[in-house]
Amino acid sequence: MEKQKVLLVDGMALLFRGFFATAFRGNFMKTSKGVPTNGIYQFMRYFLDAVDTFQPTHVICCWDMGSKTFRTDLYAGYKANRDEPPVELVPQFDLIKEVMDAFDMPNIGMENYEADDCIGTLAKVYGIDNDVIILTGDQDILQLVDKGVEVAIMRKGQGNYEVFNYINFHEKKGITPKQIIDLKGLMGDSSDNYPGVKGIGEKTALKLLQEFETIDNILQNIKKLPKGVQTKINSNIDMLHLSRKLAEIKCDVPISCQLDRALWQYDKMKIEEKFDELEFKNLASFL
Repeated sequence: MEKQKVLLVDGMALLFRGFFATAFRGNFMKTSKGVPTNGIYQFMRYFLDAVDTFQPTHVICCWDMGSKTFRTDLYAGYKANRDEPPVELVPQFDLIKEVMDAFDMPNIGMENYEADDCIGTLAKVYGIDNDVIILTGDQDILQLVDKGVEVAIMRKGQGNYEVFNYINFHEKKGITPKQIIDLKGLMGDSSDNYPGVKGIGEKTALKLLQEFETIDNILQNIKKLPKGVQTKINSNIDMLHLSRKLAEIKCDVPISCQLDRALWQYDKMKIEEKFDELEFKNLASFL
């Protein structure tokens, strides 16, 4: 049986990216009723380009379901540095899902979890017998790279992807995909607003993991480390463990999606109707 190719889309990553890529010029594209649509329009450009590039047989889009998750329960500061979404973006959150529905494509999300956790869970299941490719702009997701799972990170400009897979990963990153979790435990993540070990940056964290492989091994061999590094780790030990927990994508979220529901085939008329409703003039030509 021929392997299926499943594209898992990080919906929020594409929508935010699409919104800010067009909004900085003050170009919010509005319908005649005054509804802003710039994020959706640019999302579709990214999305259709990726489908064209990677030629999946199945497509699923995953979403965050609000800002409260088990991670904010663990650490109140998690992502607390993020501003409220711009008012022009807010109505586009529900609208983009309607557009995805027009493609007869599953929109997956679960309260209390992030889209990443849904992506991780589905990738683990589908990656056993299929080829999975995850589309995102988010480096956190690199920890999911595995034998059946690739990650395409969107780079600047349209149609520009850096694809990480099981074979090229070590060469590109100097560590294994799983070690990304410990890397972020050590160095923290400023965009998600957790500190890791104060004073340990990426360079030191990489060096430690290349030598000792895991945080557990580092702690077992702490006496071998330079005095300064020992002190930093010892005085931030709780935050080290917490940061590692925050960094790890959960791959056992109670969601499922039958693969045949995600078959990439759509009714062009249905989508053209939706595009007309949003007054997208030339977007249907990309279908």
